[in-house]
Amino acid sequence: MTTLDKAKQNEMRPGKAQGGETHPSETLPDETLPDETLPGETHSGEAQPKKIVILGAGAIGQLIFHQLSIHGLAPVLMARDAKAGSQELALTDLDGETLKRQAQFIDPIGLASCELLIVCVKAYQVEAALLPLLKTLSADAHILLLHNGLGPHLSVAPHLAGRGLSLGTTSQGALKLGRWQIKQTGAGLTQLGHAQGAPLAASLRQALLAAISNSEWCEPILPMLWQKLAINIAINPLTAINDCPNGKLADAQFKPTILALIGEVIAVANAEGIALERQQLTERVYRVIELTAGNYSSMHQDIHHGRQTEIEAITGYLLSRTAVHGIATPTNEAIYRQLKSLECDDKA
Repeated sequence: MTTLDKAKQNEMRPGKAQGGETHPSETLPDETLPDETLPGETHSGEAQPKKIVILGAGAIGQLIFHQLSIHGLAPVLMARDAKAGSQELALTDLDGETLKRQAQFIDPIGLASCELLIVCVKAYQVEAALLPLLKTLSADAHILLLHNGLGPHLSVAPHLAGRGLSLGTTSQGALKLGRWQIKQTGAGLTQLGHAQGAPLAASLRQALLAAISNSEWCEPILPMLWQKLAINIAINPLTAINDCPNGKLADAQFKPTILALIGEVIAVANAEGIALERQQLTERVYRVIELTAGNYSSMHQDIHHGRQTEIEAITGYLLSRTAVHGIATPTNEAIYRQLKSLECDDKA
């Protein structure tokens, strides 16, 4: 069985959101954290090590926090305001049971003892969120980027000063019901793998795979990320442009465009040394459309709510590689222009 077959077999169960792709309430205003504490301390004042830090308290960041906590890994969070404190978080799981647990939030000082920093912000936020923290992040810390699309790893890599870097993609579904309350809506495949520098310690790698259900370590990771990129390219912009849920793309009228988009991705991936099989990839795209038929992609929701989209890390990344290799990608270029036009209209 090929890796793509395995990914297809483990594709997301039907739900309302697909990992990082459908979070209508993800950008609610920040709230002041109650119960202020000093970084690296509990309410009792006892110093605690901060081994795993999750940067970004959106839907996926909170979901990963709950999953790691359930397995006793004691992760801490860092939110956009980067304030230290304590906050109760609630998770409604796939069985409908709501679990509550206290989360510790740290400020940048707490990064000095970090062994693993999991970055769960939007692709276009990665540089601005991560680079200022490198001056306080432990020199031995490993960084894991977990977002839609590709590209940020290339821009942050030169600044890591020898720190190890891993990349990942997840199709887990999570929906924000409130600032500190999420609902898991799909148990999708999570794929992680090494990118550069020192590898992630085996103990941490094993702990992540045990805590995150339906997850796997992939070497190399880039082919998995290109497969996910192709799915995002074929689905997300079209749902935003046509103002429709994912399932609408199963209509015959969209098939020529979807097939053209996939074909162009395969051509560019091949030029990058990444082999993608057309029939398997096409089947996977349509399987995602079927399994997430009632979902609205995050790009659709971003346009609907007048927010910046991740188009630059999805279609934009493909076009940047197209320019390097001199490959014609007219369908993706047309879709990109339409989506950027919608973004401009929302900002007007």
